[in-house]
Amino acid sequence: MVLHPAEADVGYRFLVSKRGRIVAEIPAHIDFVKNLTLCTVLGDESGVTIGTVEHLLAALRGLSIDNCYIEVDAREVPIMDGSSAAFVAAIDGVGIRELHQPRKFIKVLKPVRVDEGGCWGELKPHSSFHLDVEIDFPTPLIGRQRYALEMNSGAFRNEISRARTFGFMRDVENLWKAGLALGASLDNTVALAEDRVMNPEGLRYPQEFVRHKMLDAVGDLALAGAPILGSYRSVKGGHRLNAYVLQKLFADVDAWTMVRAPWVREAGAVDVSAGVAAVNYAADRT
Repeated sequence: MVLHPAEADVGYRFLVSKRGRIVAEIPAHIDFVKNLTLCTVLGDESGVTIGTVEHLLAALRGLSIDNCYIEVDAREVPIMDGSSAAFVAAIDGVGIRELHQPRKFIKVLKPVRVDEGGCWGELKPHSSFHLDVEIDFPTPLIGRQRYALEMNSGAFRNEISRARTFGFMRDVENLWKAGLALGASLDNTVALAEDRVMNPEGLRYPQEFVRHKMLDAVGDLALAGAPILGSYRSVKGGHRLNAYVLQKLFADVDAWTMVRAPWVREAGAVDVSAGVAAVNYAADRT
């Protein structure tokens, strides 16, 4: 996978390649979601799909990057260690280039809520991007956890980016039989037995489980196509609920509007060597 610079208002676009040739260009937008089982899968009308996009999109949105071409030569984004940490490190390694155009935001104008089988998610008006995520698993290893943040680059980098995906050992056999989670291992998943965490190093954060759900929400909500000015509350949700809330938001033309930042901060571009990953973003909102 290679991240390429993109001009303003491109957003995130997956360039799916095969034998060195681009065979599909898939916008990272809610309209292109094809599957939400265990991960978020995007696809086009020809049947080309790209899966496990949420951790990479979380890194881009979490670092306030708005525009990026993502070239991938497989059917899913590399899982790395099950978090966004490797993507954050790769972006840090090449730097970020500013674009001298105002950023665009999706501003939530009124509450939008989805209830589904005891789970619910809601977007409300807010002056920035606020996340409040709650989970509840019937095991003492997790139980009920809730975490809330005003999301910005520093908060994402320090509090969320290293939180890994997790799963239960009792579910692995059934998943494998269904052809799912075939690459799951202790290198990319927090594995839970009945009474202990199986990973020798333990957890990276207190409440790593709910922090990873928040990471997923950042990535899934990036499918709005622009950063959101709003507050998102999720209770016992996941990829499906996150997507449904976005779909309901866009279905109501009175619930949102597109706004632009009123000015562009003057700053020099960060040079990036040719042929290596780079990403662009427009200047910060006032």
